[in-house]
Amino acid sequence: MANTGLGTALRHWRDRVSPQAAGLPAGSRRRAAGLRREELAQLAGISADYVIRLEQGRATSPSAQVVEALARALRLTHDERTHLFRLAGLAPPGPGTVPRHITPGVHRMLDRLAGTPVAVFDAAWNQLLANPLYTALMGEWHGSDLNGVRRNFLSPDSRVRDTPGSRDALQAALVADLRRTAGRYPEDRDLRALITDLRRLSTRFAELWDSGAVGHHESARKTIDHPDVGTLTLDCDVLSVAGSDLRLMVYTAEPGSEEADRLALLDVLGTQSLGVEEHPRRS
Repeated sequence: MANTGLGTALRHWRDRVSPQAAGLPAGSRRRAAGLRREELAQLAGISADYVIRLEQGRATSPSAQVVEALARALRLTHDERTHLFRLAGLAPPGPGTVPRHITPGVHRMLDRLAGTPVAVFDAAWNQLLANPLYTALMGEWHGSDLNGVRRNFLSPDSRVRDTPGSRDALQAALVADLRRTAGRYPEDRDLRALITDLRRLSTRFAELWDSGAVGHHESARKTIDHPDVGTLTLDCDVLSVAGSDLRLMVYTAEPGSEEADRLALLDVLGTQSLGVEEHPRRS
């Protein structure tokens, strides 16, 4: 049976999000102020054909991951996101699962920090959203590498310059932080699967996990070797969003410094020669 309620809601929410609000160019000859289906698909990381089938009621069982991505792309409130899950025939994530909802306020914050590299992570260090300058600075990740803990242990190729000591300290802090998250969200199956995989695939992770340390990942000063603009030493601050356990990772340079000039250059080059999408991307 066609799920017309889901399709009607998606069309309504799509129509109220302007391309400018989503970080997209408005273009010309638009028949409506809202997002096109192709633009919603791009923001949510799914195919335009699938968006069409959802709106027409021909796709009736979207996964929880797709619903979550649509909620982020449409900038839904908490109540609207809950309603979207129910329209899709899914139970909204419960209090025992890691929150992955990005509030409209956090979206607006990223809009206002367009000239600053910013990414949003959940409490399990899954990258949910990154603005174009963050992607240009740190590179673009896909699939399981969007999880920062997995990437640090299993995909060590990074633009951040590490010493053995700084890498060991970062890994210890990430494991301790992940253990704290696991205690807060014991019902999260994805989190349990992540920990199981990392213990199986990384001896270093397993040793740190078995040590029983609990803590949190803190801010630091990082040196980044960028292939196009050279070396940048930046302050990396991790800010917590009250009530949601989201983390904002923000990179900043000292005003007037050489790093500030290189970051400004990257802001110009980022969406041109570096192949970065011209909108905040889902992670």
